[in-house]
Amino acid sequence: MSERALPHPLLPSIDLIGRTLQAEASYTLARLQVLERLPGNPIGVACRQVEGGAVALMAQNLPSPSFNSVVGLRAGQARHVEELVAWYREHGVAGRFEVVPGFCDAEVCRELSRLGYFQSGFHVSVIGAPDLPVGEAGGIAVETVTDAGLMEEFLDAYVAGWGVAERDHDRFKGNVRPWREQAGWTLYVARHAGRAAATAILFVERGVAYLADASTDPACRGCGLHGALLRRRIADAAAAGVDFVCSGAAYLSASHRNMERAGMRIQFVRAIWTPL
Repeated sequence: MSERALPHPLLPSIDLIGRTLQAEASYTLARLQVLERLPGNPIGVACRQVEGGAVALMAQNLPSPSFNSVVGLRAGQARHVEELVAWYREHGVAGRFEVVPGFCDAEVCRELSRLGYFQSGFHVSVIGAPDLPVGEAGGIAVETVTDAGLMEEFLDAYVAGWGVAERDHDRFKGNVRPWREQAGWTLYVARHAGRAAATAILFVERGVAYLADASTDPACRGCGLHGALLRRRIADAAAAGVDFVCSGAAYLSASHRNMERAGMRIQFVRAIWTPL
């Protein structure tokens, strides 16, 4: 069977990669800023900017890899690696570095290796034109979160999808409720048998639509909810007039394969470097 081509091919380029990384970093930084505004900054949120647009993110008391990462390092910036490693170690954080093909060079990798890091994984970035022929939702109801009542359904589905421990539900939901008010964000729920069972976010900034943070209640996986959320967000991104849509997932994961089914294609595969 022949592979379906994008209606308007987006040829790989440094510009597209840079815009994708900027959208990803802006979304993650927005999430961290919500936590930073909690009284006393109990999560220990911090951020360091590096010349050329790279950013080092930290959530000292929240061991989420994406919240404790350096993204966007470019060729010729190996000199910044040691100071960033020292910054993470000083705060007791196992910071990671995302090495993106076309951006980084061998010197960055050599410096990471010298400082006790190794390549421990891969993460795929996918891209698509906003006018992808996304097809029908297959009878699955997808709604945008526009009021407090639906936000509570979103939160219930979200904690189930991400496996948040029950003892942490109240605190976690309190931290997430401000998402409904974030500029550039649209929150979605998909229903299975009438109840909210999957969630996702569309983040739009500077002509880029980032399909973020999708999750499905384990009891409802394999029912097409993730695909329906992808299709709805792509359609809404097209209506918003973006230049392209992008997202990310573990390589060959169910999420990655669903994105390919929706017509998105691999833009690059980043290497994840973590401490030995």
